[in-house]
Amino acid sequence: MDRKYRRSPRSSPLLPKKHGGVGGDEFHDGGGFEVDGASFSGAVFNLSTTIVGAGIMALPETLKQLGMIPGLIFIILAGILTEKSIEIILRFSRASKTTSYSGLASDAFGGAGRTLLQSCIVINNVGTLVVYMIIIGDVLSGSFSEGVHHSGVLEEWFGQYWWTRRSSLLLLTTIFVFAPLISFKRVDSLRYTSALSVALAVVFVVITAGIAIIKLLNGSIGMPRLMPELVDQASFWKLFTAVPVLVTAYICHHNVHPIENELTDSTQMKYIVRTSITLCTSVYLATSFFGFLLFGDQTSDDILSNFDGSLGIPYGLLLNDVVRVSYVIHLMLVFPIVFFSLRLNLDGLLFQHAIPIAYDDRRFFAVTAALMGFVFMGANCVPSIWDAFQFTGATATVSVGYIFPAAIALRDTHNIATKKDQLVSWVMIVLAVSSSTVAICCDIYSMFYSNSGR
Repeated sequence: MDRKYRRSPRSSPLLPKKHGGVGGDEFHDGGGFEVDGASFSGAVFNLSTTIVGAGIMALPETLKQLGMIPGLIFIILAGILTEKSIEIILRFSRASKTTSYSGLASDAFGGAGRTLLQSCIVINNVGTLVVYMIIIGDVLSGSFSEGVHHSGVLEEWFGQYWWTRRSSLLLLTTIFVFAPLISFKRVDSLRYTSALSVALAVVFVVITAGIAIIKLLNGSIGMPRLMPELVDQASFWKLFTAVPVLVTAYICHHNVHPIENELTDSTQMKYIVRTSITLCTSVYLATSFFGFLLFGDQTSDDILSNFDGSLGIPYGLLLNDVVRVSYVIHLMLVFPIVFFSLRLNLDGLLFQHAIPIAYDDRRFFAVTAALMGFVFMGANCVPSIWDAFQFTGATATVSVGYIFPAAIALRDTHNIATKKDQLVSWVMIVLAVSSSTVAICCDIYSMFYSNSGR
């Protein structure tokens, strides 16, 4: 098929544009010419896929921590704050005439700001990809949660063989699934896999909702706790550990510029963000509500682990397998979207003055292989997704999603911030810093308490 090209208005007709860090490099096919721009629907699917990743699996656990009503309210508030933070990023990027998140941070805080932001994105994305691989391993090979063994799909189907072991399955998935998908140099090339991944997430929600409604109607489950269970001071402070998970569930800021840079009409980005967050919030609310309704206080850190036994309805075992397999495929298709911005950011950190990575095949494949190897090792060492979410969510993720956008608005190097911007920015900073501090302290206390109790 012939490809149409147009001259890039932001690049030299002879030279590749200067490397700008995170997503600042548009992929040009030939000196100064780029492939036709991405569509509105393709951008919505790519951004929605960035958002709806592994975080959705831990959201029912946040309702277990917070109670049904506060949990659902906080999911909505997190979506509203995320949309506002992205709106700040887009508006201030246009004022500073930059096409990357790191370029915006550099405009506001200099080279140190850019380096810090890129480091946070790398930490966040590595943690996210490790979580994806942990879930894939849990579902296909099995896992342990609170001393209970949850069987894997392939273990149930075929028994225990070398190729159904966790490490073997993750290695095979890396070679035959991830390796081809992470080899694309343009994020829009993943639009079809992103559309499929969103559809699979909806399938998961529909099946979970259907099972919960059937069991509610036949009286086999009751209404879960509506409010948090507070028995002592420690249980109160533990509520804050859910905040990093909520932040992680919406993080997509690192892919906003790469997606916008490939649009035919970049002014559509505001509506793309609004559409994506509305879609993802709806999916999150449905998953959290019906997941917690279905499993109650037995809800696991990773709700997919709950789909390994009898559901008490006809064809329950079949539905278990459909839910788990469909969501594993979803995560496999989300993986390259997150990996795309991870590679750009790490390359921006290590090779600040080099030509864009899309032009250097040797560097492209070297960075890709090194990152994939590191994520693979991490997935075999980190015990659970809740541990990974707590670490990345309370540090790097909250910085990328809230602290940096708020700080950029308060810095206001181009005098465009409104009073509403300043108010919202202070709210984001106070919430981010306070909740993250409490979450980290609670995690340290829990680790010390569990170790001393052995």
